[in-house]
Amino acid sequence: IHSTYCRAELTMGVTKETLKEGDAKTFPSKGDKLSMHYTGTLASNGKKFDSSYDRNKPFEFVIGRGDVIKGWDEGVMEMSLGEKAMLNITSDYGYGSQGAGGVIPPNADLKFEVELLKIGSVSADGGCCVIS
Repeated sequence: IHSTYCRAELTMGVTKETLKEGDAKTFPSKGDKLSMHYTGTLASNGKKFDSSYDRNKPFEFVIGRGDVIKGWDEGVMEMSLGEKAMLNITSDYGYGSQGAGGVIPPNADLKFEVELLKIGSVSADGGCCVIS
């Protein structure tokens, strides 16, 4: 039984596939406010359930304090500014047995294409200190 448990543990969590390299030097730290674009799909069938692109507005949140699913809190911390990546997130690092909003079923593995646009006041396009 123990060996089965250990094998299952290895398949849980989040993996990141880089789609476009970032600057490879500016990484988020716990407590940073981030701005990102994303598209979320179900791993089982590719069905899109949410996208910031559809709203034409990046998603903003603070990393590392549980504001987002665990797969984001851990996976996005590995991204550098300007990077676009695919986060493959197992259900335990997503919405678990609860699912979400009637669009994500219980125990669903997820795929998020994410792009890190801004860390604090530093933008991926090289701009700094944008006044809004």
